Amino acid sequence: QVQLVESGAGLVQAGGSLRLSCAASGRTFSVAAMGWFRQAPGKEREFVARIKWIGGTTSYADSVKGRFTISRDSAKNTVYLQMNSLKPEDTAVYYCAASRTYRSTWVAYDMDYWGKGTLVTVSS
Repeated sequence: QVQLVESGAGLVQAGGSLRLSCAASGRTFSVAAMGWFRQAPGKEREFVARIKWIGGTTSYADSVKGRFTISRDSAKNTVYLQMNSLKPEDTAVYYCAASRTYRSTWVAYDMDYWGKGTLVTVSS
């Protein structure tokens, strides 16, 4: 099994920045990709960003492209999400996720491991 623990929850003003971290432990050698989903109140969980563990190929949702950057530290089994130019619409619980497979699309249904989530609130 793989355990994922997020950190970096916070309250920031619109236009500000925040960095989230997700540390993986356990059988991490089985992970092909890691990334982030988010869920705002009353909305469905949506894809945010992902990174392929070998090679570092990244993908982003259109809503965050150009503002968010995902990265990884293989030695620490940790993935980061740097969030800049934050908007009130970014307010959500952010969930770290990992998959044992790598596909052209990344949907919540295909995730093998989930973190418990960390709250990001952006004020106007």
